[in-house]
Order: sequence, then C-alpha cells, then structure tokens
Amino acid sequence: MSVTDWSILLAYFIAVIGIGIYYARRAGRNTEEYFLSGRKLPWWLAGLSMVATTFAADTPLAVTELVATRGIAGNWLWWNMAIGGMMTVLFYARNWRRAGIMTDLEFIEIRYSGKPAAFLRAFRSVYLGLFMNAIIMGWVNVAMGSILHVMFGIPMTQVFYFIAAAMLFTALYSSLSGLWGVAVADVIQFVIAMAGCIVLAILVLNSSEIGGVAGLTSALPADSLRLLPVIGGIEDGVSGVLALSGGAFLAYIGVQWWASWYPGAEPGGGGYVAQRMMSTRSERHAVLSVLLFQLAHYCLRPWPWILVGLATLVLYPELGEADKKLGYVYAMKDFLPSGLKGLLVATFFAAYMSTIATHLNWGSSYLVHDLFRRFSSRQRDERYYVRMSRIITMVLMLTSLMLTLVIDSISGAWQFIIECGAGLGLVLLLRWYWWRVNAWSEIVATITPVVTYACLTLYNASMPSASQILFPWSMFLIVGATTAAWLTATYITAPTDIATLDAFFTRVRPGGAWKPIASRHPDVHVEFVAAPRILGWLLGVLFIYSVLFFIGALLFGSVLEQWLWSSCAVLSAFGLYVVLRRIEERSDHDVHIRT
Repeated sequence: MSVTDWSILLAYFIAVIGIGIYYARRAGRNTEEYFLSGRKLPWWLAGLSMVATTFAADTPLAVTELVATRGIAGNWLWWNMAIGGMMTVLFYARNWRRAGIMTDLEFIEIRYSGKPAAFLRAFRSVYLGLFMNAIIMGWVNVAMGSILHVMFGIPMTQVFYFIAAAMLFTALYSSLSGLWGVAVADVIQFVIAMAGCIVLAILVLNSSEIGGVAGLTSALPADSLRLLPVIGGIEDGVSGVLALSGGAFLAYIGVQWWASWYPGAEPGGGGYVAQRMMSTRSERHAVLSVLLFQLAHYCLRPWPWILVGLATLVLYPELGEADKKLGYVYAMKDFLPSGLKGLLVATFFAAYMSTIATHLNWGSSYLVHDLFRRFSSRQRDERYYVRMSRIITMVLMLTSLMLTLVIDSISGAWQFIIECGAGLGLVLLLRWYWWRVNAWSEIVATITPVVTYACLTLYNASMPSASQILFPWSMFLIVGATTAAWLTATYITAPTDIATLDAFFTRVRPGGAWKPIASRHPDVHVEFVAAPRILGWLLGVLFIYSVLFFIGALLFGSVLEQWLWSSCAVLSAFGLYVVLRRIEERSDHDVHIRT
C-alpha cells in the first residue's frame, strides 16, 4: 500500500476513536444510555446499525465462496432467513419496544416466574453473552486474519498480534461510547464498507479480463447465474449451481428460518436485533428499523459481493475449493489502484469493527444487567454499573481472542451454532402468543438441541459414512426431539405464576392464545388481529424477494423479468404499507382508549 492508502486507513481510525470520545460522557450517565442509547435512536440509525453488524469481515468472503462453488443460488443458504425476518417486522417489533426492558433476557423474568425463570436468565446470560458470543467473535477474528495474511503477506504466526491490536482498539471505543457511539460508528462504517465494495465490483467488472457484465456472462456457465436452486438433485448439464434434495429444500425453506437460533436472525427477533428495536424512539420506529434491516441486508448489500464472486471464477480458476473465498482478497490486491486500496482495507476494518463493537456491547449487557446486577449487586448507583460494563467489555475481548487460537473452521463454527439452536425457535415465537409456555419450556428447548447435537456427533464418529446422520436429516431429528421435549415439559410442569402473567398481559397486550388471562382483564384493550399481520408478513416476504430478483434481473435478466419483478415489488410494497398503517392506527386507537 502507498502513503495515500495508509493515510486513508489512519483517517478512518482517528474518526472512529473520535466518535468514541464524543459519546463517552453521554454513555457514562447510566446503563440505559450505555446499552440502549436512552431509547432515542431514530429508525434509520437503528436499522443501518443492524445491517452494519451483520456485515462482518468474513461476510464478503463467505458470499464469494458460495457464489464460486454454487452460483448465485448458493445464497439461498441464508436468503431463506428473510422469511423469519419479515415475521419480526409484523408480529414482534412492537412487542419488543412495548415491553420496556433493557435486554431480551430481562424478558424472561417479566414473562416467567420463580426459580426456573431466574435460572434461565442466568444460564442464558453466560451461554449467549459469554460462550456463544465469544465463538462468533472468534470466527470473525479468523476471517480478518485470513484477509491480513493474503492482503499484506503477514505470516499466519504473526496475524494474531494484529488481530489483538484491532480488537483492543474496538473494545476501547465501544466501551467508551456505549450504544450511541457504536450505532453512529456503525453507520459510518457501513457507508465506507458499501462504497468500497461497490467500487471494487465496478473496477473488476470493467477490467480487460472481464469486459463488463456481458463479458462475465459469456465467460460463465448459464447455470451459475440462476437465482433459484435446483430442487431434487443435479439435472443433466447443471454444474456450479446450488442443488438441493427435497429434504434439504424443506430444511432451508420450511424449517430453518423459524426453528434455529442464529445471531442476527433469531426467530421473533433477539440479541442485538432486539437491542436495536428496544433502543428506538417508539413502536413505529422499531418496526421501520427492522424493515430497513431486512431490505438492506437481503436485497441491497450482497450484489457487489456476488459480482466479484462470479468474476473470481474467471480471474482465478486455479483456486481450490478451500481457497475460493480468498478470491475476493486477491481481486482487491490485483485491481485496486493507490488510494482505493486503502479504502478497501478500511472497508474490511469497518466491517470487522462494527460487528465486534456490537457483540462486545450486547454481550456485556447480558453479563452486567442480567447476571451481575440481577444476582450479585443490586443496590449500586448507575455509574458503577457503567464502569462494570466497560470492564466486562475488555474481559469479553480477551475471551474471544483466546478462542480465536482454537477455531480453525469458520463453516464448522457456523454449523455448530445453527444445529445447537435447532428447535429453540418455536418457543421464542410462541412465548409471546401462548400463555401456557413457561420457563421450563425454554430451558428444555435450550438444552435439548445441544445434547442431541452432541449425541449425533458421537454417533457419526463411530459409524461409517454411509450410516451417518447428516444435514438435513440431522436438523429434522434435532428439531423434532427438541419440540417433543419442550412441549412435554410445558404440560407436565406448572404454568407461570398468575400474577406474572397478569402483569405481562397488561404491559405488552399480546394477542393469540391468552384467553384465560384476557378474561381476567376485560378493561385491557388488545389491538392484535392476526389476519392483517399474516397478510402483511406474506406481502413483506414477496416485497423482499421481488426487490432481490429485480436487482438480479437488472444485472443479468431480460426486460420482461425486470418489469415482472419491479411490478411485484411496487404492488407488494403498497400492500405492506397499507397493512402497516392499519396496524399503527389500531395501536394508536388502543393508546387513546387506555389514556
């Protein structure tokens, strides 16, 4: 890199630490400011912050690998989660904001009662806030290490020290600024990251080696440009495209999006997505923030990566299966001139830091608010808890760094998290809308998939490959076992204490199967009507996929396809707008009645 490149990179780091210093005093007032920005985030800031968090250093590399091995359709391995994301928009965003809690784990003790609820809150604060959180940050560190190794030629034996320095820097500014600084930095980092990725895609496409979109399409098999996977196996002549058996298609499209817990795509919202929704100014802002997240995350953000991923098939045909993800970094090295190379390096640092900063802030909220403050030290002033939050942030940083040394497979960590959370999702969805779900339901649904996954792993290790239970059958087995286990636990254990249910019902006013509780409170007006929300959810899913396909048609399709998908996008967007307005009017009417 030239002096200009290094200057751009230095300016980026100065800007980020400046944001941390600017918001330090505000974040230090109390934990609500530190973890929730005083519940004053505008919808666009909260939504873009969610998108920036999911844009990690490994994301462009992962998409490049998917596209290079399975074509554009390979992205359905994560595009399917938009179905659950739109459900959050229509069914859960208002509830999260209305609950008035600081973390999604605090929800546990306003919804459930007794020692089981206290145990569940403590267990999940450690399991998610420390263990799972550290694994996620560890795999992001591994990806960033690969980029530093290829881009700068840093020996792998020394990469860890650079990662440690980057993570320390991120921990310092995020611990200083709280969520306000993290969210503002996220937006700046997202703009930098998207600008860098778009610039790279333009330069690679317009290079003499590719010759624009026309040259790219002529150099690639038509199958790699498919937007939909092949279902039922490999057809004659189909290669380099995502091919799913009937079982795999059912697992991805019919089960995974609602059954599995995954950070950023939790069924019903959760984790840092719930944190952002709870940080917004109102219920309306919560809905709009998560709607913006779905649109940007699934429709807009991936296309520059997809274009570069396809181009790497032409530029670097010698890359093996394990190295295809590095084609993105090779393209950066080979096609970026002085100045722009610094911008792309800043892009990856921005993507890396936005993810790490959010996970540090979110994880420390669990460990401080839901563990330390709840079970150890309740009677201290707010500034004390902010100081503890900053200390815990540094502890989380050190823990994830240690895990980085032992994580050698990003895809392995990803599969572990997906399958260890399989089956939990249904409880997370129903706990809002079915009064009979209790703390034992969620405890069993949390533990059963981990135990089942461990048993499957041991079974597969002792069996020949032909007899092993692999995906998708492993997911069906885990989801089935988990669902049977938590439903059994629900019916053989006592319901949540009636006083807790009464308080939750009057506070959140959920719809659904709450008749035994609702009958005790005839004065509580519930604005929930299922039919328009279901319609809005279906229209929202159609809108997201129509925009996604429209952009694909602009790049690779015919004029007819462009008209088809643009028409679907406009009509579904209008329908979704009407539904959301009616839901909001019902909610406003509900507020008027209660006032």
